[in-house]
Amino acid sequence: MKDMKKILAGVMAMSMVVGMTACGGTDEAADETTAEVTTTTTATVAINTATLNDDDQATLDQVAEQLIDVELENKTIKWIAHYDLNPSTSGQSESVALNLFKSKYEGNIEWYPTTWETRYNDLSTYILGGEGIDFFPCDTAALPKGVISGMFQPVDDYIDMSSDLWKEYASAMEIYNFAGKHYEFVTNVTAEQVVIYNKKTIEENGLEDPYEQWKAGEWNWDTFKESLMQYVDPDNDCYGLDGFWAEKALYLSAGVPAVSSVDGTLTCNLMNEDLEKAMNFGYDLYNNNLIINREIFDWAEQPQFMGEGKELFYICGAWAVNTDPATWTTKIDPADLGLVPVPSPAGSPNYQAATLDGWCLCKGASNPDGVARFAECTILANKDEAAIAIGDQKLRDDAHWSDELIQINKEINDIARQYPVVDLATGVSTDVASLTTDGGDNVGLRGAFHGVDWATNRDEISSVVSMLVDEADQQIKDLG
Repeated sequence: MKDMKKILAGVMAMSMVVGMTACGGTDEAADETTAEVTTTTTATVAINTATLNDDDQATLDQVAEQLIDVELENKTIKWIAHYDLNPSTSGQSESVALNLFKSKYEGNIEWYPTTWETRYNDLSTYILGGEGIDFFPCDTAALPKGVISGMFQPVDDYIDMSSDLWKEYASAMEIYNFAGKHYEFVTNVTAEQVVIYNKKTIEENGLEDPYEQWKAGEWNWDTFKESLMQYVDPDNDCYGLDGFWAEKALYLSAGVPAVSSVDGTLTCNLMNEDLEKAMNFGYDLYNNNLIINREIFDWAEQPQFMGEGKELFYICGAWAVNTDPATWTTKIDPADLGLVPVPSPAGSPNYQAATLDGWCLCKGASNPDGVARFAECTILANKDEAAIAIGDQKLRDDAHWSDELIQINKEINDIARQYPVVDLATGVSTDVASLTTDGGDNVGLRGAFHGVDWATNRDEISSVVSMLVDEADQQIKDLG
């Protein structure tokens, strides 16, 4: 536990400094680890290369009629990110959301390029300079520390969460409710990770197909482990579970994150019994050698083993297999690709680690109304059946997905919308992240997957994390 003690000592020495520094100071977020932070990857982004023919454009013109009729005084919204929401110069067409924004509101997006490493520093500079940057991608490092640092403002004044467009996402927006105010335009909720498997491997080893188990209501931690137990034999190159953040997907499948916002109050859940069960399940997988030992592979994932029939389950985002199959690191034949939700404990809801696609509204935004309207265009692109059909065709054409696979992916995302779980630990402060998610394989929430029992890790970190979370919550409340 040397790493843990160093982290604890460092945190205490810093007098419990919480969150990103205010604009103009040293940006603590710029030093954060990027391994665990996830970015938003909406369906809208994924279909940027779809070619809109005349019929599709006519369809979208009809879809746009569902948007509210207002005239934007300012047609431009300013976007800062390490990627552009506009089509690139490589022949890509515009996304459905951007098409709707242009056709309905004559809107356009001005991109301010940055890098992943410098995005917070650059945003801080623009805010201090009064540039009027409007919106920023809401990754898992953004909130709530972006509220504490003064980088983001509430979105409540610019949308009607009781409207038909927003009410479906009202519960998800509560995840980023701090002191009664909401800080993300949530435009979609998707499963952050899925279980990827090779149907051919399942069949050749006489195992039950996970998707069939799921349809029968029999896909849970127990059956997941049972399949691994039947398959794993490292001496014969048969490895079990892979995926850098598989542990996160599995502990969140119990429904309890390390840190959450409950009725607007930040809450530390490290002593929660359901979280303890999840950690003990991960520890049990480790002790039964069901997790691939990446140490013997230079600490790297081995997704290509999936296509070679040498690995049973790979937990990753569906993005890993929704592009040209030639780019898939799993090397699975598209005809053999299997997807299933991350399993939950038997008898519990199918809690899923969720990605809340959407954006933070920047402090000093010059056109918050424009961002709100673009967010509504994005929601419509993600939920309107006619718009979705365009994206489905792209999956058929580009990713070679079957209709069954497209439907399975939709079902998984539907579950994530119904039972979303998001851990705010990474977004409270870099100190909390170091103690829970980003401090190394043997620290915090990752330790169980690497042979450290949860009681030991929990006792090391719980009091400090709880104190840091309480301090962050008070800082938010002091903002008024």
